[in-house]
Amino acid sequence: MVDEMIHSSDDDRLDGVFHALANRTRRALMRRLSEKPARVNELAAHYDMSVNAISKHLMVLEDAGLIERRREGHTQTLVLAPAALRSAEAWIGDYRGFWSDKLDRFADFMEGGGN
Repeated sequence: MVDEMIHSSDDDRLDGVFHALANRTRRALMRRLSEKPARVNELAAHYDMSVNAISKHLMVLEDAGLIERRREGHTQTLVLAPAALRSAEAWIGDYRGFWSDKLDRFADFMEGGGN
């Protein structure tokens, strides 16, 4: 019997968030945006890669809902959008109790000399 996975739009969004966060450059870009909004050129100045390459990373973050573009005239400023991170945090939180319990039991086992 083949297991079938049911995909929802929430699952798809969560996949996008974790995919975006799986890359260290994108995490670093988010860290910079958590300090203050910035334009693409301002962000690119901190990396040894082209503006086009940074733009591609930013597009992945934007597609995942982790950042937003704010347009004022001809200027586009990027800002952090925390709602997508909240959904990832909630998903992780669902498993926090499970792992905390397992780690507590392991610590008890080790403190008892492994018996």
